[in-house]
Amino acid sequence: MATSGGSRREGSLEAPTRHPLDWKNPDFYNQESLFKEMERVFDICHGCRRCFSLCNSFPTLFDAVDASDTGELDSVPKTVYWDVVDHCYLCDMCYMSKCPYVPPHEWNLDFPHLMLRAKAKRFKDEGASTRDKILSATDVVGRLAGIPVVAQAVNAVNHSKAGRKLLKATMGIHEDAPVPDYAARSLKARMKSVPVLSAQPQEAGPTRGKVALFGTCYGRHIHPELGEDIAAIFQHNGIPVQMAPKEKCCGMPKLELGDLESVAANKDINIPVLAALVDDGWDIVAPIPSCVLMFKQELPLMFPDDEQVKKVQAAMFDPFEYLMHRHKAGLLDTQFKKELGNVSYHVACHLRVQNIGLKTRDVLSLVPGTTVDPIERCSGHNGTYAVKQEFHDFSVKIGRPVVRKVNDAKPDYYASDCPMAGEQIRHGLDGDMQPTHPLRLLRIAYGI
Repeated sequence: MATSGGSRREGSLEAPTRHPLDWKNPDFYNQESLFKEMERVFDICHGCRRCFSLCNSFPTLFDAVDASDTGELDSVPKTVYWDVVDHCYLCDMCYMSKCPYVPPHEWNLDFPHLMLRAKAKRFKDEGASTRDKILSATDVVGRLAGIPVVAQAVNAVNHSKAGRKLLKATMGIHEDAPVPDYAARSLKARMKSVPVLSAQPQEAGPTRGKVALFGTCYGRHIHPELGEDIAAIFQHNGIPVQMAPKEKCCGMPKLELGDLESVAANKDINIPVLAALVDDGWDIVAPIPSCVLMFKQELPLMFPDDEQVKKVQAAMFDPFEYLMHRHKAGLLDTQFKKELGNVSYHVACHLRVQNIGLKTRDVLSLVPGTTVDPIERCSGHNGTYAVKQEFHDFSVKIGRPVVRKVNDAKPDYYASDCPMAGEQIRHGLDGDMQPTHPLRLLRIAYGI
């Protein structure tokens, strides 16, 4: 059994470093090699157990070890390994915040990438269920469900008891899980009426002062107001905003499924368009943390030698990260018109692992009469995890500490950078308080 100690080589106290994902190597999909690495990593995790409170992957593993004949990994059935994989939603929090054995430690442990490797192996061998194909086809579903008449029908089904029972029976969607409403008017359609500000761009830190908006599937088809809010806030601060002329899904839903070839196909469409914008002097901003993370971390790790990927990585920003760069240079308008009071702010996991600090909190805290209480715990939504019948109850348990903190705080507003997390929290709250996205909070504060 591995122990929680272990020697650290010189340099192991440095910040975690990430090795590229070796997904083109045939050995990546070799089952014997995969299981050998899973055994090595699971044994280390069993001996450490620091991550017991993060997601359900670790309790699943530790409970199986404790219930086994020997009390060690050697007597845990291999079927349990796949249960551990199923409960991992690639939030990266174990790697970035808990694990003492990540590179540069000599044990070289990368639990999320091992889980991704297992998901990719299974997808390559078995494909995906109809449900998982539909849930990960965010572009296609969004375009269809965003047709006005179709949107009304889909939303009506999603809000009816009969419709939810049908989704449960046919697709395994939990009848109590939050599902989004589709917008009848897309972000692209709305942005046509928003003129691009005619202003001389001003550089500030790594920002160049004009922004191309990568709308994201969620922003284009479900919450188009996110893109509108970015345009309003940024142009209020003298930053011209235009939409990327063409975009596909960033690839995160397919990554979580292990469908790496589809991730690569989407990358081949998105990256040339975004790289051309960067060449023309535009920075890139996206409203969803997972999509920002995809371009900042996951694609660079999958394609470490692609210069266009690196170019987009360097120019991709979280909205509040971008605004804080402007503020540090004295270029952010701080003449706010409305106080926000007490704000309970849930920090999305895919924002936390970007290692940019709590920039949303920092910007909102500039508003007079505003107190922002950050909650750095998982909401439990985690992509498609919370909507699936077999995982929903686990997701509720994971998110319960966040819900409790919001309930106890009785804030004037509660918010999350991830709108899906906001809805997950809402379903657990006392009363019917709605989430307000931080971008909308800032727009309220500006009075625009």
